[in-house]
Amino acid sequence: MSLRGRTALITGVSRVDGIGAAVARRLAAMGADLVLHHHRPHDTDQPWGADDLDRVLDSIRPHLTGGATLTDLPGDLAAPGAPEALVREAGPLDVLVCNHARSGGDGTLADITLDELDGHWATDARSVLLLTKAFAAQHEPARPGGRVIWMTSGQQQGPMPGEVAYGAAKAALAGITPTVADELADQGIVLNTVNPGPVNTGFLSPGMGIDDATLDSLRERFPGKRFGTPDDPARLIAWLVSDDGEWVVGQVLNTEGGFRRG
Repeated sequence: MSLRGRTALITGVSRVDGIGAAVARRLAAMGADLVLHHHRPHDTDQPWGADDLDRVLDSIRPHLTGGATLTDLPGDLAAPGAPEALVREAGPLDVLVCNHARSGGDGTLADITLDELDGHWATDARSVLLLTKAFAAQHEPARPGGRVIWMTSGQQQGPMPGEVAYGAAKAALAGITPTVADELADQGIVLNTVNPGPVNTGFLSPGMGIDDATLDSLRERFPGKRFGTPDDPARLIAWLVSDDGEWVVGQVLNTEGGFRRG
């Protein structure tokens, strides 16, 4: 119950099998009040489709403890003013987990377009910086437990073919983590960035666009012969936002289960 009395905003909680929902269940079990952001229209355009929002919330509510509350708020965080409005509507916050990201609309360097670059920057990096800025502005330095978690991918571990726009935006977050963490530290806010590794949130299931032979080859690169599950990075994130995680500051942490890229 280390988060009892604290409120956490988690973005990108729109799928039962998503990392955001897994984090929400973990923080709920730790006593946190939850504000869950979602942008369902994004998922409707993806091969795995969009989950029913009530089903997503129903997967989280049973984990709430001690009379904790759950609120959900929609929004396209790439829209001007949306990150600031979300933080303002969420109310006083102690924890911010920026889990949202844009899927699709990407390509190689030879094929990438201005709109694709700008679209991923706006969603994957700019909105995260603006959410963090708004979170810091409302945080009271004397209040303990200020935590921010960013999410990146494995750009620094190896190439990500065909994902120039996404990789560039996420790499920007990883690169600026030490600088922003230093700025937030004097306010009593701890920032860390997590690379969850290859987690099957739907896109690594058969029929979702990756052929079976490639899926089998990828699975063999894990010592445990399985893809990551959403709860794998959620366990790390839950620890980082707890009081036990206060001594880890400004780090980019890879939780990949021994994934071998070679």
